[in-house]
Amino acid sequence: MADHHGEVEYATAEGNDYAEHEGTYENFVHLTIIGIMYVINILVALTVGGVVGFWFRCAAILIIASIVAAHGLMARTTTPSAVMVVLSFLVLLASTVG
Repeated sequence: MADHHGEVEYATAEGNDYAEHEGTYENFVHLTIIGIMYVINILVALTVGGVVGFWFRCAAILIIASIVAAHGLMARTTTPSAVMVVLSFLVLLASTVG
């Protein structure tokens, strides 16, 4: 077996750009979070339209959720998408109660 008691090569190897790796990972996590919240908004919108029968509200949720997701991707923030998920559920609640 090889002796692994030497110096760690990752930190000293040429060509490794650890900052770029971290940036790529952060971009992937951000895209995943925004994507999950966008899919939740789509599912809630389809519930409002298909199950409850309010297709205009469904279209409104889809349009606004698309705009919010695009804004969240460009602005590198997840807060607007989280707020949109809450608003979608409130629209669903209002549609089923009233």
